[in-house]
Amino acid sequence: MLSSILSKSSCAACKFCCSFRRQSLWETPLFPPEVAKKLSKPNEYGVVGEFRTVDDPQKSCVGRLVLENNYRTADPEEEVPCTFLDPHKGCVLKPEDKPFDCSIWPLRIMRKDGELVIALTPTCPSVGAVPSQALVNLVKNGLGDKIFEYAKTHPEIIKEYREGFPII
Repeated sequence: MLSSILSKSSCAACKFCCSFRRQSLWETPLFPPEVAKKLSKPNEYGVVGEFRTVDDPQKSCVGRLVLENNYRTADPEEEVPCTFLDPHKGCVLKPEDKPFDCSIWPLRIMRKDGELVIALTPTCPSVGAVPSQALVNLVKNGLGDKIFEYAKTHPEIIKEYREGFPII
């Protein structure tokens, strides 16, 4: 969805969004129940993920990828990659199995003061901490509407606003 401002090659080389420190586990993507079920057993990707069920009032459940068992040290700065990240090729998931959160990163839909907002994750090395005019235009010319529509039917992807995330 962001291919007009982020090249696949720059994302594949970086992989920042696919690695998580303990304090960023809140950003671990949510998978629709049917995808989590598929990926939690042998599948076409040759990678099996572990998922935790997260109850949602509008759905029976969604799956949050479990990564906390993958840390090898007590260092809070240690990062662990997403189970579905190939260190050489990037994400192995097809678009239909990729979480929506991953498809729109470094954007996030967040709730701030009771309102839904689209915010930029300021730590994306490829985009930077300040939204470019190209990113703002992309959001205002259709992508924002798609994000808000998806959030209406999948409220579990809405995160609580955190200071430092510029609102677009």
